[in-house]
Amino acid sequence: MPAAEVSRTRLAVWGDPIAHSKSPALHAAAYDVLGLDWRYERRRVDETLFDEALSALDAQWRGLSLTMPLKEVAFRAAEEHDTHAELTGAVNTVLLGDGIRGFNTDVGGIVDALAEHDLAGATRVRILGAGATAASALVATAESGAHEVEVRARRPERGALLTALGERLGIPVSVTAFDGAATDVDLTIATLPSGTALPEGMVERLSEAGGALFDAAYAPWPSALAGAWHGTAVSGLGMLLHQAVRQIRIFHHGTPTEALPDEPAVVDAMRAALADAS
Repeated sequence: MPAAEVSRTRLAVWGDPIAHSKSPALHAAAYDVLGLDWRYERRRVDETLFDEALSALDAQWRGLSLTMPLKEVAFRAAEEHDTHAELTGAVNTVLLGDGIRGFNTDVGGIVDALAEHDLAGATRVRILGAGATAASALVATAESGAHEVEVRARRPERGALLTALGERLGIPVSVTAFDGAATDVDLTIATLPSGTALPEGMVERLSEAGGALFDAAYAPWPSALAGAWHGTAVSGLGMLLHQAVRQIRIFHHGTPTEALPDEPAVVDAMRAALADAS
């Protein structure tokens, strides 16, 4: 790395809430294996404070991880976007230095987590929620082989963006309210905020026709939805792990697609740190 890049040793995860984040443990484990003297913190930042906080970062800062509710405001702040960020309108990783570069590693994180749990290849998918993570889930399912996607949203009008995204991806996307009749799907991906509890009867209908459940939530676990699900229910810890691997690739050499030095050892250390923090 150029000397100017080596001096950028500070990183952090921002969001609101943020105290529950396991990202500091994941990143610290990876940096230890890589022999990097980088400092990764957490900071509570909401949408109203984001622009001011970003502009206050000095030349010590290498990058940021962003979680709810900052992914859309981070997209607007970034001067460049990778393909997944451009498709979803969401940025969960910012690389600082020569401008502000925005990436969405959630998509790849979901793809890898689905494959890890033998859930890739589902042709009919239901997504619960219509926010930034739902957009990432839609792109991930398209890349994993889905043929059609149904979105359930509290406010179905928000699903118009996902319908348009489906058209770009070549996948039909239907949007309905949570209490609509449930048709059979192979996989349900929940992108609801952690702690969200749906009415018992609604969960019953969604579960009976929902196939396996992949829940982006991971704390507390099981989530209210997973606890009531009839079949297989997988937490978002795999998504968290694999999207973080891509973030570290970005922080290390500027791209999410180039593997890290001795990446299997890095991933093993991150997985162990995740287990210790759970």
